[in-house]
Amino acid sequence: MIERAYAKINLCLDVVGEREDGYHELRMIMIPLNFYDILTIEPASETSLSINRSFLPVNEKNTVIKAIRLIQERYGITQQFACTLNKHIPTQAGLAGGSADAAAAIRILNKMCSLNLSVPELLDLGKHVGADVPFCIMNQPALVEGIGETLHPFSMNTDFEILLVKPRKGVSTAAAFSALKENTMIHPDCDRMRTALENNDYDTVIASLGNTLEEVSMELVPQIREIKEDMYAFGFDGVLMSGSGSTVFGITRNPKLMESTLNIMRNKGYFVRKTKPLTNHSGD
Repeated sequence: MIERAYAKINLCLDVVGEREDGYHELRMIMIPLNFYDILTIEPASETSLSINRSFLPVNEKNTVIKAIRLIQERYGITQQFACTLNKHIPTQAGLAGGSADAAAAIRILNKMCSLNLSVPELLDLGKHVGADVPFCIMNQPALVEGIGETLHPFSMNTDFEILLVKPRKGVSTAAAFSALKENTMIHPDCDRMRTALENNDYDTVIASLGNTLEEVSMELVPQIREIKEDMYAFGFDGVLMSGSGSTVFGITRNPKLMESTLNIMRNKGYFVRKTKPLTNHSGD
């Protein structure tokens, strides 16, 4: 069985505060992208994972295996699975690649093992694998709260194109959060962003872009700032870092700008991908 594992970006990311358990309370506007890994899972005599990226783990540290083990344990499944993951989403990028892969595994096993799990049950599985997994299970624009487990999906009616640009160096999520300083944090307006997306208010979408983690991640990887400045100079309407980085995305309605910038950034040695918001979460 084959499933697409869709990347995401954060149009708005607000770190509301730190919780007693050490995690941070977040409010985010997240949208899925039409950019994905491909996961294939088949019944087998033992569970295994092969990936087209040799540096990635193929053991219990991988989110795909983690998701499978959780389902086997929770629902008493003895069947084993051979998994093949074709990676396109870069790692340490702020695009939820690992979470998307885990979500795809959960969706596949729900069908393959005839579990017939409800959406709340699927989301509960997801949150035990990783913070972004519940969002990646649903693949719909959403206001996301807590540590990523509370989702408020909404209809997005604003269209634009997105250029993803990532420097070679990634950002550790833990390092970004630990570098935050409460007195200098910005707090973007996620409710304003949601309303703008619902009402096809492109100008307010651009004006509402914001990410509390962006400044600290720029200190960790200075190329993030360079990429952002370049993309504004080229003429993108809005430019922001996604998640904890290191991917920067540019928003435009100008296809020619997308093409010219793609070539320039690729020649600089960056990972570059043009994409759009995923409007039909089935991917059809």
